Amino acid sequence: MAQQSGGFWRVTFSSLKVPNYRLYFTGQSISLIGTWMQMTAQSWLVLELTHSSTDLGLAVALQTLPVLLLGPYGGVVADRSDKRRLMIGLQAAMGVQALVMGLLVVLGSIQFWQVCLMAVILGLNNAFENSARQSFVREMVGKDELRNAITLNSVTVNAARAVGPGIGGILIATVGTGVCFLLNAASFVAVVTSLLLMDRSALRPTTPTPRAAGQLREGLRYAAGVPTIAVPLAMMGLVGLLAYEFQVSLPVLASHTFHGDSETYGFMTAAMGVGAVVGGLFTAARGRTGVRPMIIAATGFGAGIMVTAFAPMLALAYVAMLFVGWASVSFIAIGNSTVQLAARPEMRGRVVALWQVAFQGTTPIGGPLIGWVIALSDPRIGLAVGAVACLVAALGAYLYAGRGRPSAPGTDDGQPPAPDRATRDPQSSRDPQSSQNPQASRHPQSGAAGELSQPG
Repeated sequence: MAQQSGGFWRVTFSSLKVPNYRLYFTGQSISLIGTWMQMTAQSWLVLELTHSSTDLGLAVALQTLPVLLLGPYGGVVADRSDKRRLMIGLQAAMGVQALVMGLLVVLGSIQFWQVCLMAVILGLNNAFENSARQSFVREMVGKDELRNAITLNSVTVNAARAVGPGIGGILIATVGTGVCFLLNAASFVAVVTSLLLMDRSALRPTTPTPRAAGQLREGLRYAAGVPTIAVPLAMMGLVGLLAYEFQVSLPVLASHTFHGDSETYGFMTAAMGVGAVVGGLFTAARGRTGVRPMIIAATGFGAGIMVTAFAPMLALAYVAMLFVGWASVSFIAIGNSTVQLAARPEMRGRVVALWQVAFQGTTPIGGPLIGWVIALSDPRIGLAVGAVACLVAALGAYLYAGRGRPSAPGTDDGQPPAPDRATRDPQSSRDPQSSQNPQASRHPQSGAAGELSQPG
């Protein structure tokens, strides 16, 4: 039994055997705690300055709108660039943004318009950094460990979501919001240092795509033409628009439906976070990739949300949120890894950018839409709309797959994944895929695995 347990944990954390990824994982874990501290502090700061939930929603929208508008072009930039160098610059810029916010708060000169401006700046940074960060994972670990690494990233995000806000709340109550921003600024030192210390000879860098006109349109056409990219993107677009709006629906469900308080809401989000961490660990060890596993995850996600929406008792809602978290992280990790392994190396940044737009960029539309549904009806209905979106996405993908579409390479559906392109570094020949012709298959179809990406 102990031997089996040891084998499980070795498989679960198998990507950490790669020294570069282990270094990056450590730095990112520290930075993500700081990120969630800042998100908590920013929300509290806006409420202190304006006493308006509308203004709070505006600040969130301003931070996510650039991902919707500029995210696809961020993928073009990632494909044209050395991703490691690009990340160093962008992560440093996010650290400066947090430092400026912290100084403005500590010095007592912060105003709401400044918070909005800083939110836009952070959103612009995320629009370009998300694609580089997500597609850089494969350059660190290669195709075999990609799903595991992306799943561990999702686990880290959810663990930080459980820890960061708690630390932020304590700091706000004891030393003020400004310290949260300053500590987040300091946390970016860990990420930048990890990138600087990497063994560059062990990376598998994709040759940057030469600058040319029409590359954004080329990426859109490419993604639409590969079923195992197009189908996951369509699924995430619908699910991301209507199901991942928990920051809108859960507070109202806790207060109006179950007549609770902030503690009730905190337990709901904590339950989802615990489920996401546990589910993420199992997905890292035993998860699969491809459209069919996405269908299963989307179905489970929708069922969990539906049970939460119509739970007659608060205790049942807590239990259901555990499964919501589990299915949520599985859906993200499977989908992210599937589209990455399906994409040709020179297209990977643009494909990942479209995934981020489908996931994060839909928030400025989906959040107000779900809020409007809740205002007209009931928070249970708002959650149920998200559940139906998951089930419709699963049904649509199932019907599409049933029409005899090509199966997914590198996944449980069958054939080898898209080959890696020859890289600039001769050491990359250790990747057995790097010597193959990237044009051998114009339409490779699926793979393995954000952030979830979340802001670093």
